[in-house]
Amino acid sequence: MALKSFIEVHPDSHFPIQNLPYGVFRPVPGSATRPGVAIGDYVLDLSEIASAGLFDGTILKNSDCFSQLNLNKFVAMGRSAWKEARATLQRLLSSTEPALRDNAALRQKSLVPMNKVEMLVPVAVGDYTDFFSSMHHAKNCGTIFRGPENPIPANWFHIPIAYHGRASSIVISGTDIIRPRGQGHPTGKTPYFGPSVKLDFELEMAAIVGPGNELGKPVDVNEAADHIFGLVLMNDWSARDIQAWEYVPLGPFLGKSFGTTVSPWIVTLDALEPFACDAPKQEPPPLPYLAEKISKNYDIALEVQIKPAGQDESHVVTRSNFNHLYWTLTQQLAHHTINGCNLRPGDLLGTGTISGPEPESFGCLLELTWNGQKPLTLNRTSRKFLEDGDEVTFTGCCKGNGYNVGFGTCSGKIIPSHP
Repeated sequence: MALKSFIEVHPDSHFPIQNLPYGVFRPVPGSATRPGVAIGDYVLDLSEIASAGLFDGTILKNSDCFSQLNLNKFVAMGRSAWKEARATLQRLLSSTEPALRDNAALRQKSLVPMNKVEMLVPVAVGDYTDFFSSMHHAKNCGTIFRGPENPIPANWFHIPIAYHGRASSIVISGTDIIRPRGQGHPTGKTPYFGPSVKLDFELEMAAIVGPGNELGKPVDVNEAADHIFGLVLMNDWSARDIQAWEYVPLGPFLGKSFGTTVSPWIVTLDALEPFACDAPKQEPPPLPYLAEKISKNYDIALEVQIKPAGQDESHVVTRSNFNHLYWTLTQQLAHHTINGCNLRPGDLLGTGTISGPEPESFGCLLELTWNGQKPLTLNRTSRKFLEDGDEVTFTGCCKGNGYNVGFGTCSGKIIPSHP
């Protein structure tokens, strides 16, 4: 019989008992932050469950990981602790287990309506790396900027390319994004300076690192999954005009570092496992340190909606899927450490823009409008790039047999640049 919770969960919910994603929240404004899991329309307060002694497994029984202000201590404990927590929570929330179901006082304290809470970035992100792992995105960008003759550099098929991003400007879904100012290509002798006129979204996901590795000790690609706690949705907002002027010779800087939005709920790899699928065949074969015994992606349907300024309706502009990625999460992590770089719990590894092969699956406006040459029609208006007041919302969801495993939403609204 399918696992069922005593808490009523709507069939369309992203958060059934099969999911149980982790986040950090405040029950009321001004209260202390604490870890929780999403179940239906509620957040289960893990600090209350721990205080009641219901984490009674050998690893978590005497741990204070759910009394922390973020999830870093828990994610650092590794897969055995994650599996123990998941098994305990699925048992406590199941329709057949009385410990929480029949304890009215504990239910009152520990189950908080989701529409009442304030969500925060779930981990303290020490370092943030953004990869470039979609072949379709790489091909489209190369064609736009360099022409169709050789759009993807030869090294791309050997290296999971990435750059080091700015952790300080990672914000939680719902945070407004201020239009950045900076330099652009000169129209005469002097570079343009002012608000970006080519502001874009980037449809990405990101891995949350669990246990790290010691400096100088790389992670084996076939053990890399043990270092990944789970995934979030991520919008790596991009100022294309600033980026185009600055990125040679050292890569992205101010065109990216003004804001990166993440969704509040970390969906674990255990919850995603039923949706694992084969990764694309890699040709040429990767070097031995990137050769996986099992190379897999996940079937996560992704969607982007834009609500133009002054309008009440949102418009779907992209439908893509996580399974379009060429380089896998585990290859990304293994490559990151091959030089001895040490990852730490809570580090964020972005996938890069996730574009599919068809125009309707392109993961950013740069591709969708072909750098502004083909404006999108959104009801009574059109867009080449984002305008002030536009709101962008990502969703991600896996479709199971009678249930979903979803990520909720990742949204942000563009507000005018400061003078």
